[in-house]
Amino acid sequence: MGAEREGGARRRPLRAVAYAAWGTVLLAGCASMPDNGDLRNVESTQRQDAEVRVFAMPPREDAPPAEIVQGFLEALTSDDPTYATARQYLTGAASQQWDPEQSTTVLANGPDIQTGRSTGREDAGDYAVTLTGSKVARVDREQSYTPLDGHYGQAVHLTRDKKTEQWRIDAPPQGVVMGQSDFQRNYMSVDKYYFASNTRTTAGTPATAVADPVFVRRRVDAMTRTVSSVIAGPTAWLRPVVRSSFPSGARLRRGTAALSPDDQNRLTVPLNDKGSRVGHARCSEMAAQLLFTLQNLTPTVDTVTLQGADGRTLCTLGEDQARTVAARGSEKRPEYLYFLDDKRRLVRMAGGSTGTSAEPVPGALGEGVQKLSSAAVSWDERTAAGIGFDQRSLFVGSLVSGGPLGDPVLQSQGKTEKERLTSPSWDARGDLWVADRDPARPRLLVLEQGAGRPLEVRVPGLDGRIDAVRVAADGVRIALVVVHGDGKSSLLVGRIERDESGDGGDGDGGDGDRPMVSVLELRPAAPELEDVTAMSWAGDSRLVVAGQEQGGVQTMRYVQVDGSTPEGPTPAALTGVQSIAASEDDRMPLVAYSSADGIVRLPAGAQWQKVLKEGAAPVYPG
Repeated sequence: MGAEREGGARRRPLRAVAYAAWGTVLLAGCASMPDNGDLRNVESTQRQDAEVRVFAMPPREDAPPAEIVQGFLEALTSDDPTYATARQYLTGAASQQWDPEQSTTVLANGPDIQTGRSTGREDAGDYAVTLTGSKVARVDREQSYTPLDGHYGQAVHLTRDKKTEQWRIDAPPQGVVMGQSDFQRNYMSVDKYYFASNTRTTAGTPATAVADPVFVRRRVDAMTRTVSSVIAGPTAWLRPVVRSSFPSGARLRRGTAALSPDDQNRLTVPLNDKGSRVGHARCSEMAAQLLFTLQNLTPTVDTVTLQGADGRTLCTLGEDQARTVAARGSEKRPEYLYFLDDKRRLVRMAGGSTGTSAEPVPGALGEGVQKLSSAAVSWDERTAAGIGFDQRSLFVGSLVSGGPLGDPVLQSQGKTEKERLTSPSWDARGDLWVADRDPARPRLLVLEQGAGRPLEVRVPGLDGRIDAVRVAADGVRIALVVVHGDGKSSLLVGRIERDESGDGGDGDGGDGDRPMVSVLELRPAAPELEDVTAMSWAGDSRLVVAGQEQGGVQTMRYVQVDGSTPEGPTPAALTGVQSIAASEDDRMPLVAYSSADGIVRLPAGAQWQKVLKEGAAPVYPG
């Protein structure tokens, strides 16, 4: 357990007590501090069973400064809910000021203790060391994860208490700091759910649910903390494009004990007075937010009951009812998988099919009137968009027999194919997105309902040229592959904001009476890859990406929108990947185009299977 290694210092690990569901167990291997001798390096803790809670030991009598620092770092990685043991390593004043909830800094190999940089002597009652390491990420007060890199350096100062003669830390590091493996053992990612606020809705249709990933401590009452986090509201990055149905000031009722479902998989959530002042429709939305979130956390909850401050039931919502309140992209099962055949026509096969035969789609795009290089199908599977074979022109056509193709709705002036249009992507509103890679005028464009003049999208802070575009099913997040000046490409996720006040103009010098659309606060989603070749959304907050790791290894993996790596298996290796199709419904197989094997698919628990050697550009709706 604990701090994974220290520079210039050696130690034994601290003792821990583990409380399991069936009793109390003493873990002898995690324990005692040495009475004498040098400190030694210790590898990071092996993963503990999910039912086991690990607690560090308090400071030893007359422990020297280096041991106090080591013990404090150990205590930060324990399952102590309030960090009470860690506070025993601090002076009284430092304990009052130290805020462990402020942030968690994740380092690659844990903090090294550089004792050679002390600013005082032990015999003078004043001592300081420096914690160093390589930054990986930071989890802020909202529990939001942000990838980091670069050097970490933090001074830690100790003083000797004049009365007790014991060393204690009077200037601790900000928040919590730990190594990556300890972070993975202690924390878990959970998708909170809110509702899209910038998508078109009609009366009687469900709201669009949007996932907001956060990290909670795995064995420190994760359910109660997750519920509290949902009620508190979305993270700052997502907040401008979503809404919560919980009223301002809503909280769990004071004195609420740890939440847990009953023997019928029902979770009762008691709210304070401000959270109780809602009508039935709004209460149902609140319950849907919690139910979607908790089912992401554990399969043992299928019904949520919200209880008012006076103990009365406000509403009860089960799984079937939740689907009428809000829709998640991960629950929409696509009817077909689409791709291009050897004649460069748009063809389709039944979603989840195990066969290898496909049929042309109804309409002009399936008749071969125009050869295509890529295509996209709307979420309702009634309309398709295709990029011409030379990647210069964008066509839109209905998926009905006899439907005409018409003239291109957009054309690029790029001189080469790689300097023209990217593959298109449909959002949940029915708008069509595409990037023009023309070096003379690189642009991200959106065509409202797939027609009319293209609207140029503002992307402030964009460093490079957009090479691929995919909009999430929720319509408020967009994934972009961006090629930078050094020729390397990265995967970025941005937030889609729409200003309906009429200041947007259009991509062709219009009169400015159209909505302004922006993609804001781009952030890396695959920081460990230095060159991204293909990507697709693969869940409410997950993408699948193919690319090259730092050092030159080709790989395919799942990533979270916040840049973290989700738990679970990665896709089997595949060479020559040029495009990927994944449904946000994880029951559908992953499909890819490989230059070596053509169209291939990866059913759950199986190996890659060939579908069509002469096919290309597979896509699910979106």
